[in-house]
Amino acid sequence: MQYGMIIDLERCVGCHACAIACKAEWEVPAEFGRNWVHRLGPSKVGKELASTYYPGLCNHCAKPPCVDACPADPVEMTFKDAAGKTITKSVAATWKDPVNGTVQIDKSRCLGCGACAEACPYGARYVNPALVDDVSSDGKADKCTYCMPRVEAGLVPACVQTCITNARIFGDLDDPKSDVAAYVKKGAKGLEPKGGNIGPNSRYYGKKKDITLLFQESTPAAIADLGSIKRRAMMASMVKPAMRKARDLGLLGLAGAILVKGLTDEKNDK
Repeated sequence: MQYGMIIDLERCVGCHACAIACKAEWEVPAEFGRNWVHRLGPSKVGKELASTYYPGLCNHCAKPPCVDACPADPVEMTFKDAAGKTITKSVAATWKDPVNGTVQIDKSRCLGCGACAEACPYGARYVNPALVDDVSSDGKADKCTYCMPRVEAGLVPACVQTCITNARIFGDLDDPKSDVAAYVKKGAKGLEPKGGNIGPNSRYYGKKKDITLLFQESTPAAIADLGSIKRRAMMASMVKPAMRKARDLGLLGLAGAILVKGLTDEKNDK
């Protein structure tokens, strides 16, 4: 099984109902978004004029770089499919589910380092500063989960339910009889990053000129150096707590305070 979502650009009217529904369902802070809608054009595509929208979200990729970037210590997790078959695998704080193909986050183990957010070429992750605990005083990583709690309860994702034009279609891409699989057969495509091949499972369908415009103006960033991201995150996670404690005790001067801020902000500057 591989859950996926199709965005039919011929139906999308750019109303933002999907983004608002997501915020309401998951209490997403106003300054962040698990999904978004960007207007594209009007722009010239060949000899035609194109105008469309880019409704973006986590792509639950076949080869998600965010998973490889997570520096949290792995633990053994057991997954069970609909037939009762179990799969046990070692996962960090973010992982790709071997049963349904979605990419998820264990917020209880998330370090709040932002490595996964930095690794995502789509900008589909953020660190929610409201989610602090004993593990991370910076918050926790958050993103679209394809509304798995809703799906497991027999519902569709909140954005799909709310879409006034039925432009969002959700289902199992591996099921040849599903609506999403039918769209793939008709030519629905995922936005691949520059020089990458990570298999996005949120895909787009529409008129040729609109799809061309989408790919021209919304091509994701190139895949970052995951090793470098992971090393920076691990160093920051080890150093920042001690530095903050020293700062709170008044043991740091100006140089130390600047270092603490630098470690906190470094991932935002890369």
